[in-house]
Formats: sequence, C-alpha cells, structure tokens
Amino acid sequence: MRSLAFLVPGPLDQLTGGYVYDRQVVEGLRRQGREVTVISLPGAFPMADAAAKTIAAHALAALPDQTAVVIDGLALPAFFDCLPGQAKRLQLLGFIHHPLSLETAIGQAQAESLAAIEARLWPLLAGAICPSEFTARALRMAGLPASRVAVVPPGTCGPALAAHANPTPHGSAGQARQTTTPEGVGLKLLTVATLTPRKGHRLLIEALAGLHELDWQLVCAGSLERDPATTDSVRQAIAAAGIGDRVTLAGEISDAQLLQAYRDADVFVLPSYHEGYGMAYAQALAHGLPIVATTAGAIPDTVPDSAGLLIPPGNVAALRQALQRLLLEPELRAQLAQGAFRAGQQLPDWPQTVRQWANALDRLVA
Repeated sequence: MRSLAFLVPGPLDQLTGGYVYDRQVVEGLRRQGREVTVISLPGAFPMADAAAKTIAAHALAALPDQTAVVIDGLALPAFFDCLPGQAKRLQLLGFIHHPLSLETAIGQAQAESLAAIEARLWPLLAGAICPSEFTARALRMAGLPASRVAVVPPGTCGPALAAHANPTPHGSAGQARQTTTPEGVGLKLLTVATLTPRKGHRLLIEALAGLHELDWQLVCAGSLERDPATTDSVRQAIAAAGIGDRVTLAGEISDAQLLQAYRDADVFVLPSYHEGYGMAYAQALAHGLPIVATTAGAIPDTVPDSAGLLIPPGNVAALRQALQRLLLEPELRAQLAQGAFRAGQQLPDWPQTVRQWANALDRLVA
C-alpha cells in the first residue's frame, strides 16, 4: 500500500470536530495496514507567519517524490509559497473541512485574504476530500474539477440510540426519556462546540436570557481556552443576564463524559454562523435529540427538517422562539426526536467513514 504523510496544524489530539475527524482517519488507515506519518506543524493558523511557512516548506521538501500527502485545510495557507513548486513532485491532497474565509469575526480584510489564498491553492491539489456537498461546491467553484473532489461525511460514535425516540418512561436500553414532562419543567439543553465567535454561544445566552420564566439548564461542552476573548464575552453575558446558576461552561470533557452528556440531554442547540458539516449535530441525531440550529452552511444538509428547528444565523429573536417552542411543546419535542432518531440511523459509523475515505484517497492519487 502507498505510504501517506498527513500534515496537520498543531497536535493531532486536539478536541475539535476537525481534529477528531483527522484522528479517526489516521487511526483507521493504520488499522487497514497503511503506513501513515503524521507531521504536526507548529504556529498560529490559519494566517501562518513566515516561520510557519518555512517549516511547511521544509516538511514538503523532505518527502520523497510521488509521496501521497494530505494537508488539513486549516494549515493550507502556510503552504502558499511552496505548494506550486511541489505540486508536480508530490501527490498533494487537501482535507478541506470548510472554507476558511467563512470563519466568523475575522474581519473583511482577513476573509478576503483567506479566500484569495484558497482560490489559488485549491486548484493546485491533485484532489480534495471534504465532509459535505456544501464544501465540495466551494472547491468546484474555485476551479477544482468535480472528478477531483470527494465528499465523505464524518462518522458518529456508535449506532443511533432510541433514548429520545418515543415519549415513554425511563426503562431498559432502547426505551426513551420521558418527553411528556410538564410544560417547561427541568429540561436539559446541550451545546457542544469550542467557544469561538462562529459557534454562536453569545447569541444563545442572549436568547435564553429572555426565557427566565421557563425551567431549563444549559451545559456547554467545549474548550474555553482557544479563544479567551469569546469565553470572557460569554461569561459576561451570563452574568449580565443573571443566569449563572443555570448555565454550565464545562470546558473540554472526555469522550465518555461527552457521550453521557448527549444521553442526559433533552434538546441539542448550537446556533452556528457557519458549518462545513457539523459533527456535533450528527452526534445529536445519533442520540435521537431534537435540535435547534441555523440554516448556515452545511447545517441544513446535516439536520433534516424532521429533526430540528432551523433559524436564520444571528437572529436572536428567532432562536429564542425556537427554544421556547421546544421547552413548552412536548409533542413537538417527541416528533423531532423521532425524526432525529430516524436520521441518525442513516449516518455512517467511523469504520464506514474510514473505508469511504480510503477509497476516495486511492481514487484521487491514482
């Protein structure tokens, strides 16, 4: 089997959706018997400085001719200077999770710079693998032929659970959480995402601030350290709204704790301003959770109407109304839970995803 170099920005063991996907692919390919070398690139991404570009150039130059190389899309700007000269010597593939220019709160100048970088580099790749048709369209629009773009959705951890699929009392495995609780009583909301502007935590707090009269608790699982300014802003909003006793910023938690959080939740909510796929939504579907999300990016492709309420990104009034409906309407929660459960059953698990990813890799480097 062909050996593979996998270039990622920073350590591979980071707990974000993109890194989880990277790590699952690397580990899955190795289980297939493939030789995979992971090269972790130091520096700040995506806007790489001169030092990061030098390291990136040296990493490519050290690889033998015709090596298959996968570059995580977050690190791609670091290869702006060296990629054109290496494109004919190496089999270069991009693992493009979403267009970097669509990040939130990066400013127009930086967004335009990233868009120009990606538009120049994407067509130089032998191919690209992405998690959604939404991202694939962006690659094709930039000039990468459709035959050189593969869509492989991420996997979910285990089969879909019936824990929220039917309005029946607690019981044995496969039975449901009680979804016919009194209106607005004690419902557990779950958000899973690193605290960054793109994920919409501040908007969620503003929406919940107007729902004081309802009985709910929110758990936010995700790093509090990657973007300290966003974390401070969210904490300030929580304090200003007087809901500190109802919101838990749990930070990064273990895989086992995260799966338990999904099982404990009644509703999943994440009002992102953009997603290239949305692995947290897929995991919520796999657990049969009704979802409140936005229409941004690939979210509508991930979350069907039968599984959630989708509102325009950035619309706090619409977000508050959607949350209010799920808090007050147990029949709607049960209906969406059933839709989520059905959708979750159709999602691939990680072994399926790795097989599809490996097939795409082999086709693109052939």
